Parts: sequence; structure tokens; C-alpha cells
Amino acid sequence: MKTLHEHLTDYLDYKLALNFSAETVTTTRRNCGRFFRWLAAHYEVVTAERLRKTQLQRWQKHLAAWQTRKGTPLKARSINKHIENVRGFLKYLAYHGHIAPSLVEALQYVKEPQMLPGSVLAHAEVRKMLRRVDTTTPEGHRNRAMLELLYSSGIRVGELLALDVDAVDLANAAATVTGKGKKERVVPIGRTALRYTESYIVAVRSFLLHDPAERALFIHRGKRLGYQVFRRILRLAADRAKIDKPVSPHTFRRSCTTELIRSGANMYHVKELLGHESLATLKHYAKLTILDLKKTHAKCHPREREDRR
Repeated sequence: MKTLHEHLTDYLDYKLALNFSAETVTTTRRNCGRFFRWLAAHYEVVTAERLRKTQLQRWQKHLAAWQTRKGTPLKARSINKHIENVRGFLKYLAYHGHIAPSLVEALQYVKEPQMLPGSVLAHAEVRKMLRRVDTTTPEGHRNRAMLELLYSSGIRVGELLALDVDAVDLANAAATVTGKGKKERVVPIGRTALRYTESYIVAVRSFLLHDPAERALFIHRGKRLGYQVFRRILRLAADRAKIDKPVSPHTFRRSCTTELIRSGANMYHVKELLGHESLATLKHYAKLTILDLKKTHAKCHPREREDRR
């Protein structure tokens, strides 16, 4: 009789066969692993046939009470990601007859607050960050090219770091990006980002290479630059610019999206640029910020117009 861990291995192989990304598989493995450890510690359950509805419901309560290392509760989005991963695994078990299908419904998604996107930088703040990047070294020029491309195109950090040299079409100012579900899309590269990207590819990248056969666009110590290295680069750029807001690898994507929508960009075009499945993902960005409200109030309220006479 297989254990839950052994069933999970089969499930993850199945997801890989369906072209789910390595990141999705890693997250599923991590979150399901946490669920298995909780089951073993509280109920000594390690096989599928011993799963019960009450155990699943109590695990969901455990998620709601979970404290992070900083002593804060999990965000609703994080709770739902755990539930999504475990529900997917349970559906797999039910499909193969290892558990009753009703067990899947024992886990319910929690309501997520409808909030504006966090950690968004104004264009002036992004420009300040970019200008503080030291481009006098090959590594510095690479960093400026990465951040310019990220802000210009709005692509995900994982998509940026996965780019190969061949994916960038300098002549047509575009890049072919592989997004979630290994779906490809072509994104435009703005003039400033194109200038830095082109000079990096033509004149700088070779100084960072150890193996001429390496196809990764952005290089660190001879190989493809990784996520943790990018985080350090971003943190240093934010510190040098004295940005007093939290700046994460996703910040430039949010900031690009916000500026496009506030400037009147077609929502469908923005959806295609970002690689989203539906327009619903952009609904938070469509909300007005307090600055927009203040401008509208000053322009349209009769008392404000009266004071200008």
C-alpha cells in the first residue's frame, strides 16, 4: 500500500507530463509536504485510506491560526495556495479511487480581501532606482539592463531570468517569453530598455561568460543568473535610491501594470502583455488611487472650482 508521499510523487510526475512549470511542482510538493507532516503529527496518518473529513477541516483551521516567522498570520492568498495544492492532490487520489470524492469538498477556499496591489512604485521612484545603478562594470550594466527590461515589459521575474539570448529580437524590439504552463508570448521592449539590452548583449555579456555555449541572457559567474542573486541586486538598487517602500521582485511588474492602466491602456492589451488568462486578474489595478481621486475631486467638485475663481 502506497504512502501519501509515494502518491504525491506519482501526482507530481503527472503534473510534469501535463507541462506544469517546475515552480508549480515545487510549490505543490512543499505545501503538500507540510500537510502530510501535520497529519502524521496529529493523527499518525500516512496513507490515503485513513484520511477523514474532520482531519481536513481541522487542518484548514490550523492554516487560519498559522503564524509566520515574523509572528503574523498567513495571508488569505497564501492559505488559498495551500488549499489549492492539497485539493489538487486529493482530486488526483479520488480520480484513482484511493479516497471518496466528497473529501475534496472538505477544504474550502477563504475569501480574499479586495485590496489594491501592494508595493507599487511611482514612475519617478523607478526612474530614481534605475539611475542609481552603477553601469561602469559589466555586472552593473547587466543589472541595469535586467531592471529596465523588467519594468518596460512587465514580465515576471522568473520569465526574465529564463530568457535566452535567442529569445530577444533586437531588430523588432521584442522578446519571446515562456510563461506559466509553458505558454509562449511575444512582448515589446521599450526604447530605453532596448538600448541597455542591446548594449549588454553586444558589448558586455561576453565578459561574464565562461562557456561560449551558454545561452542564458543574464549571466552570473558564467551561468544563468538565479532568483536569489536577483533579489540581492534589487535590494541594493532600492537601498541606494533610498526607496522607503517595500520593494520585491514582483514590484516592477505591478508598477508597470499600474502605470499602463492609469494612462488609459486597453485592458485586453495589458492582459496579453502580462500573460494573464482573464481580465479578472487586473480588476484590482483598475481601482482608483487616492491621488487619482484627489485630482478628480479638485477638478470636478463645485466648491473646488469656486475657490479658483
